[in-house]
This record gives sequence, C-alpha cells and structure tokens, in this order.
Amino acid sequence: MEEKIKQLKSLQAEIIALTRIVNLLEWDMQVNMPHGGAEERGEQVSLLRRQAHEKFTSDEFGQLLAELAPLAQQLDPDSDDARMIQVCQREYARRTRVPANLVSELAETSMVAHQAWEQARAESNFSKFQPFLEKIVDLRRSYADCFKPYEHIYDPLLGEFEPGMKTAEVQEIFTALRPQQVALIQAIGSRPQVDDSALHQPYDPQKQWDFGIEVISKFGYDWNRGRQDKAAHPFTTSFGFGDVRITTRILPEYVGSALFSTMHEAGHAMYEQGIAPELNRQITGETFSLALHESQSRMWENLVGRSKPFWQHFYPRLQSYFPAELGNVSMESFYKGINKVEPSFIRVEADEATYNLHIMLRLEIEIALVSGEIEVKDLPEAWNSRMQDYLGITPPDDALGVLQDVHWAHGYMGYFSTYALGNLVSGQLWEKIQIDIPDVEEQILQGQFADLLNWNRQQLHRFGSKYEAQEMVQRITGSKIDPAPYMRYLTNKYTDIYGL
Repeated sequence: MEEKIKQLKSLQAEIIALTRIVNLLEWDMQVNMPHGGAEERGEQVSLLRRQAHEKFTSDEFGQLLAELAPLAQQLDPDSDDARMIQVCQREYARRTRVPANLVSELAETSMVAHQAWEQARAESNFSKFQPFLEKIVDLRRSYADCFKPYEHIYDPLLGEFEPGMKTAEVQEIFTALRPQQVALIQAIGSRPQVDDSALHQPYDPQKQWDFGIEVISKFGYDWNRGRQDKAAHPFTTSFGFGDVRITTRILPEYVGSALFSTMHEAGHAMYEQGIAPELNRQITGETFSLALHESQSRMWENLVGRSKPFWQHFYPRLQSYFPAELGNVSMESFYKGINKVEPSFIRVEADEATYNLHIMLRLEIEIALVSGEIEVKDLPEAWNSRMQDYLGITPPDDALGVLQDVHWAHGYMGYFSTYALGNLVSGQLWEKIQIDIPDVEEQILQGQFADLLNWNRQQLHRFGSKYEAQEMVQRITGSKIDPAPYMRYLTNKYTDIYGL
C-alpha cells in the first residue's frame, strides 16, 4: 500500500504544480499584464487547465484510487493518507463527469472576459461585457448538465466551491438569517446616524499602503512567503507553500478601503500559510471550502479589524500617519465611523449588518441565471430591482451595480454564498476563541495577535482540506454552521454603537 500511496502523491504533485502555474499566470494578468495579452494568456491558461484536468481524470489516477479503496479501510480514518484518498475519490468522481474541452473552453473564455469586464466597469457599460457573460453562463449551464440528475441545477456549481453543501441547505440557512438581519437594520435605522465624514477625504495612497503593511505584519502575515500588490479587485493566490500573495485596492478619498482589503486578504493568506507542511503538493494541502476561507478573511477584517480593542491600540498610529486628517477626530468617533450601518451599492465596502444581504441578492440572481428564469441581457434591470428590494437603494449606473464584482468574469458562479457562510462561521469560531483565549480582547488591545493566529493554525489552518466545512465547524465548535453566534455578535456590537 505504501508504494501505491507514494504513486498517488506523485501524480497529485504534478497536477498541483500545473494548477499553481495557472495561478501565477492569472495573478500576473490582474497585476501586471497589458490588456493586449488577454487572448494569448487565455490560450496558455486553457492549455494548462486542460492538462491538469486530464491528469486528474486519467485511467492511471482512477486505477490507483480503485486499488487503494479497500486498502484505505486499514488506515486510521482521520490520518492524512486516509483523508487524502477520500478527497481524491470525491474530486475524481466530480471531475470525470466534466469533459476536458469544457474545462479548457471555460478557462480561455474567462481570461478574455476578465479584460472585457475591466473595460466595461471602467466605462460603466454592461453591454461591453454582456456577450462574454452570455458565453460564460452557457458554459456554466453545460457544466451543471454534466451532473444530471441533480436535486437542483445550482448544486454542481455550489459544490465546486463548497464541497458537500447543497443549494437547499444554503437557502435554509439564509431563510433563517435574513429576517434577523433585516430586523437589526431596521432597529439601527430608527436611531441617530453616526458621522463618518472624517473617513471620506483625501488620504495619501502611500501612507494608506504603509499602514496596512504595518497592521498585517503584526497579525503574523509572513513576508518571507508572501507579498502585496495592487489589483482592480483584491484577491489572494498561492503558488506554493512558500509563496502566498495578496493584493489590495486603494481609494484616495476613503481611508478604509485599502486597510480593510489588506486585512481581509491577509486573513486568506495566513490560512494558506498555516497549512501543515506535510500536506504540501497533496490535494488535502489545497483549500476547497471557501466558507472556511472566508471565515478567516472576515474574522481578521471585521471581528478583529473593526473591533474597539483593535483601534484603542492602532488609532494613535493611524493618527501619526494622518495628523491633519485625524488629529482632531476621537477614537470613539472613528470607531463608530468605520462601523456605520447604511445600505450601500458596493459589496466589498458594505458594513457588517448589510453585507449578507448583498450575498443573498447575488445567490438569488445566480440561481435565476443558470435556471433560465432571467437572461443575461436583463441583468442590469434585475440587479437594480433586487437592490431596491433587499437594501432600499437603486444603483445609478452599471459600475456601482451589476459590474462591481469580478467573479462572473472568471466563471465563478456558485461562489458568492460562501461569503455569507464565512461570516457565520467566523461568529461561531469567535465564541469558541473567547472560551479558549479568555483575554483575547486584552491581547488585541495590546497589539498582540500570536495566540489568536496560533489558535486558528491549530484548530483550522493546518488541516487544509482534510475535512469539509460542516464537519470542520462541527469538530471545532460542536455544531454545524449556525447563524445564531454571528447574530449575537452583530447585535451586541451595534447595541453599543447605536444605543439599541
């Protein structure tokens, strides 16, 4: 058995190497590549994704899994090798249902679509992106068709980003969550609004960059294994155990965008940097559950980065960067300002109370798109209508509406719900952290994050993708994904800020 496991690991290493090369090409596309390179870059990425897919779905890979299946019963079910075989079997069963030409076509289309999206968003003109998105939607429908019969057409798309999760399961969670969030927003709306005008004035971009670097260095982001660059839409990517990179976006007229983007992406990256080295170049060393991933980015961005203890420590440092802008603004005013609750157009800038409604809107639209209930040409109208229904506001243009997110350009339909699920998981983890590290808030007040990072490393990061999200959350907290802790967190926080 040891020799067969060794062969399986060798095959995985080749597949993962190809995938990481694709990640490098896609990072370069978003950070450095000139617009004219999109078509050829699409061909390059398409070729590599096809090769990775063909290796994973090869007869050799399938035969090894078949031979290992009975032998794996002899292993400890929680051992690295047993879990590796199990995850390989799950992914092999999924990927063998998808033809290689569909994988390569989607990859090539996405590269060109990304460039079209950037131009369309810059011009706030959805029609320039529409034909590319129409093709992507058709391809994603074809992908879903590979999994017939299914309980729901959206299940295969969701399962690509959240293995083991079903559409009905997510809808049930959101159905329980939405009225609670709406009630909280209504309660906040009845109170006097906080003043965040100090945040919206010219802030030197380089100083914004430098302060963000200082913060995530204290968090524990390992610069020997990472770097930060700028991108139109912030993201994190991994090229290997020793190279996990982040990007951020700076808005010269708003001090919060770059900082919270940097903290968010650092949360993703520290997760990747914390995976056990012995899982490197194995499928369990990759991260499949985006709900778990988002729990980390949202924890560091919000539960830490928007907390009062955090700013009691860091606000004097921020004032030293921006004495003219913030020298006469109290910490309490600044803290309330960065936590202001107000329906807004842009998801990534949304406050914690309204954020999940942005996600529910997108889930509803994606399901309608792939099921054929709405067509791509009708998306701007459908988007604006749902924004009015969910948040009571209507975007004035496409850039602030349907074109704001990059995910569809990349073919990532099935992704969005994991953001809200990640919020819920972050709340569950935080309640457990407060039990295991009773003085965690005092440590944050002192600018000390080692215990918090180590807790996440030991409880979550090191396991990579050995466990699916529901099982991982159950192991850590004692229950599956549950909205209650997150709602307790929001209610306590905004009761303090708004005097509910």
